Amino acid sequence: MKVLVFGKSGQVGSCLVELMEDQSQLDLIEFNRNDLDLMDIGRINSFITKHNPDWVINAAAYTAVDKAESDSDRCFRLNAEAPEYIATTCAEINANFIHYSTDYVFDGMGNHPYVEEAKPNPQSVYGKSKLAGELAILARLSNAIILRTAWVYAKKGNNFVNTMLRLAEEKPSINVVNDQFGSPTSAKDLAEVTVSILLDIANHRVVHQGGVFHATGQGETTWYEFCKQIMKETFNDETIINAISSTEYPTPAPRPTYSVLSNQKLKDVYGQELPHWQTALSYCLQSG
Repeated sequence: MKVLVFGKSGQVGSCLVELMEDQSQLDLIEFNRNDLDLMDIGRINSFITKHNPDWVINAAAYTAVDKAESDSDRCFRLNAEAPEYIATTCAEINANFIHYSTDYVFDGMGNHPYVEEAKPNPQSVYGKSKLAGELAILARLSNAIILRTAWVYAKKGNNFVNTMLRLAEEKPSINVVNDQFGSPTSAKDLAEVTVSILLDIANHRVVHQGGVFHATGQGETTWYEFCKQIMKETFNDETIINAISSTEYPTPAPRPTYSVLSNQKLKDVYGQELPHWQTALSYCLQSG
């Protein structure tokens, strides 16, 4: 079974590649950005058709949330137009498609976990581009699987965990927002769920159902409490962590105040559930 992964050098993509390389049932199509840059959307159709995969997984995205506010054309090109072209091509060659989206499609004004059917209302260019991608994909490929996730981190890469660890080495104290709620998600866990869904469908253990599914770590926390847990797991009791409000840390792009996602649909349909965020964080930081 041939699988083509876009964004293989990113946090989720690199975890996907590592997992799939150990699966004898999967034939991973290896390529790099020089072979195809998804910003060059005119080449997407011919590239995918040439390789004729059974599955396409798109882990590529424009994720510079603040930069997107002044770079909307590039953001929409990568997050909306490119996925639309991928979905259109998958429909043409009868390939399956898995794509990742984000909690930023919601305005964050709620106070209980968002279900998939909740009305999106993105407040940032990034969120709007990701929602546009979702809608374009499902309009062209109804059985596409879209996994909305949030607060993704990995042992390597540019993410909150590594930023906090770096700041802890550079500064005696760190100010962290304590009024934004979400669910930290390990890229490794998200990749494992993705591959499990793919294999379960391929081996007829579950029925393939397209649509949007939420896939985040279990539980909820704030960035401040997340940071405190990072320091606890790395045995850092010296760095002072100060809780601040969002108004004390303004950003170009607005952040959802509450973006916890309900994962019940993923469990009901595909039998998948990510670990609790604290368990996943501990494993990530303590593993070699």
